[in-house]
Amino acid sequence: MKSRLPKVLHPLAGRPLLAHVLDTARALSPERIVIVYGHGGEQVRSSFEDADLRWVEQREQLGTGHAVQQALPKLEGLDHVLVLYGDVPLIRAGSLRHFIDTTESALGLMTVTLDDPSGYGRIVRDEAGNVLRIVEEKDASDAEKAIAEINTGIMLLGVERLRAWLQQLSLENAQGEYYLTDVIAMAVHEGVAIHVAQPTDPVEAQGINDRQQLAWLERVLQRWQAEELMERGVTLLDPERFDLRGSLTTGTDVTLDVNVLIEGEVILGDNVRVGANSVLRNVKIDDDVIILENCVIEESHVGPGSRLGPFSRLRPGTRLIGAAHVGNFVEIKNSTIGQGSKVNHLSYIGDTRMGAGVNIGAGTITCNYDGAYKHQTLIGDDAFIGSNAALVAPVSIGDGATIGAGSVIAKDAPEQKLTLARPRQVTVEGWQRPRKES
Repeated sequence: MKSRLPKVLHPLAGRPLLAHVLDTARALSPERIVIVYGHGGEQVRSSFEDADLRWVEQREQLGTGHAVQQALPKLEGLDHVLVLYGDVPLIRAGSLRHFIDTTESALGLMTVTLDDPSGYGRIVRDEAGNVLRIVEEKDASDAEKAIAEINTGIMLLGVERLRAWLQQLSLENAQGEYYLTDVIAMAVHEGVAIHVAQPTDPVEAQGINDRQQLAWLERVLQRWQAEELMERGVTLLDPERFDLRGSLTTGTDVTLDVNVLIEGEVILGDNVRVGANSVLRNVKIDDDVIILENCVIEESHVGPGSRLGPFSRLRPGTRLIGAAHVGNFVEIKNSTIGQGSKVNHLSYIGDTRMGAGVNIGAGTITCNYDGAYKHQTLIGDDAFIGSNAALVAPVSIGDGATIGAGSVIAKDAPEQKLTLARPRQVTVEGWQRPRKES
């Protein structure tokens, strides 16, 4: 990967590769999960501090057989072990469950058939179609390289037989490693039946070794997620231009336009429409909300019937009670916007508790930071704030109060009254604008 980040921590759909594999493993309800780690292992361990994981260090990188050897002490008391790979993130639990349920012998082998098998170990069979062995490409003859069926590396093995076979592995091969695949020939020699299965889709067994493969599988996974959402009734105006990097819960008749990005945990109610190029990150959107183009909403709650955008930004801690309007180039942070209130143009609202029916004029800001501390602004019901007002927190605007345009309000404004704070307009006779000398 040409990176300081261990490969299994590189993100796919916003989560580390290893996280996808662990989710699949847990879906099978195993007795235990053992992770063999090597390069960058401590960084990997610190990223997955789950109590159900057991860790084994492979200090020397001597191949897959050597890796499984390190795990043997953690397999005491188990009948079978399923070998998965931290860089094969798309293997589905359904494919593995079928593989496990149909493997009655001591050894199960998952394979796929590829148009281009380059780089993979080939499955060598006899004339009757029985598996004889797996040959790695570097050790394969020209005839063996022509075989299209390849080894995925995913195996189901009886623990006691595996223990005996691992003791017989040798370094006498082109890579000087202990190949786990050599146990296939040992099983054949002992007359152990080998059950072969293939995943539902060959791409499930695709490993990741570079950023090109990572990008390709990103699009595969995003397409799978898009198809699942559409099966649930979500309208995606272009499934190829949609990204889900987390979880998405949806009501009925949800529509997502192109280039919508969903991150973290997002909940969308009924009749929600999200405009193009919008980002939703850890948010809850209630029924009948319209989000226009180019909005960014994070860690916020948007109440029913609200309308946002275009170019609105809701920062963490924002809550719109309902039927609110947040317009173009408006930023709101850590604030509550009351029922039916409007912040329509070019405004910043921070650390504010706003009542119902409030109108915020264009260019209004709450001055919530004094250089050391944040302070709160309180705006009562039905208040009207004129354009280009600055509300210097801590300050309170009473119910029904009106603030004149261009005012700097640093003291509480009483309810039902007009409050102004601006100098009288004057015209200076004889004044001339400075000019550059020629």
